Amino acid sequence: QVQLAESGGGSVQTGGSLKLSCVASSVEASGYCMGWFRQVPGKEREGVAIIGTDNYATYAPSVEGRFTISRDNAKNMVYLEMNNLKPEDAAMYLCAAEPALQLAGKSVCAMSLIPLQYTYWGQGTQVTVSS
Repeated sequence: QVQLAESGGGSVQTGGSLKLSCVASSVEASGYCMGWFRQVPGKEREGVAIIGTDNYATYAPSVEGRFTISRDNAKNMVYLEMNNLKPEDAAMYLCAAEPALQLAGKSVCAMSLIPLQYTYWGQGTQVTVSS
């Protein structure tokens, strides 16, 4: 059973920065596709950034160039560095994980931003951005 725990959320002003962290326990995170999602009450959960086992990353268009996802497999950690934050970035940010597919001896991630593609979720960390 994968357990994920996020931290690093907080309140910042428009244009500010935050770095979110997610620690995975009970598993070797290196074998998992990891992602960050966000959700606002009353709205659907949306994908923000995904990182594959090979460190390839994909981003939602709304955060491209402002957010950076990274991972440290030795620490079982995934990070989301958020710069130039906007009020519309305010949300609960959740870490997610999905086992990588094994194809021809390689670990492969679909790199999907669709929440349903991920099995394991953390509880989230709140980000507030004031104008």
